[in-house]
Amino acid sequence: MSEALFTGDTALVTGAANGIGRGIAEALAREGVRVVGADVGAAVEDVMQAIRTAGGDAHAVVSDLAQPGAAQTLAAEAIRRLGKVSILVHSASPRRREEDTALEVSEATWRAMLEVNLTAGFLLGQALGRHMRDAGVKGRMLYITSLHAESPRNLPHYSASKAGQTMLMKDLARALAPHGVRVNAIAPGAIPGGGFNAAQNPGLLACIPMGRMGTPQDVAAMALALLSERFGAYVTGTTIAVDGGIALHNWIEPRG
Repeated sequence: MSEALFTGDTALVTGAANGIGRGIAEALAREGVRVVGADVGAAVEDVMQAIRTAGGDAHAVVSDLAQPGAAQTLAAEAIRRLGKVSILVHSASPRRREEDTALEVSEATWRAMLEVNLTAGFLLGQALGRHMRDAGVKGRMLYITSLHAESPRNLPHYSASKAGQTMLMKDLARALAPHGVRVNAIAPGAIPGGGFNAAQNPGLLACIPMGRMGTPQDVAAMALALLSERFGAYVTGTTIAVDGGIALHNWIEPRG
């Protein structure tokens, strides 16, 4: 019998009410990880209840990471509920609108996106990084970034926040590696649900070499590998694309 991917692990997963965050929270719980799932709305309660009904150990926290102090409060609450946190997955991100282009996006929308994606990502990583270091926890962190961290989409608030997340991940990886903590990122491709609406992107399927949209489960499978010591023990400071090959060409420009 293969040894378990996770033994005695506990996780805080943000953005856990839907899409990729939900998929990762559910996958971790199936592998025996005790999970605190956080999201901005009460729907996260139903998701964590479904995990418990399926036999997992899950707790819900409603948290608006765009608000001052929310990230530090969430980190402390996760530690209180779990005793220790050995895994952080930061998947939360405000919903983006295709009309919020570089010349149209408002300052409020810009600030909200950066607060949740980048500032909260930093504060959660810092707080839980200190916790893991001080408690001697062999920790792991995973940031859900984007292919648009490197390729513009004319949604500057989104792309800039994801580019910042990528560098944040690298800085945390370098700072925490001596303390036994690994930090990585996944850049998903076209994953309907959560912040991505396939109906607003007609013709996108034809640009994906593997010929299909991705699913939260596709991302969750890679997340389990990176977060486990069996498969990811020597991986830190890197971003893995889970995109069906779409990044092999510039899918924004007209096809020629």
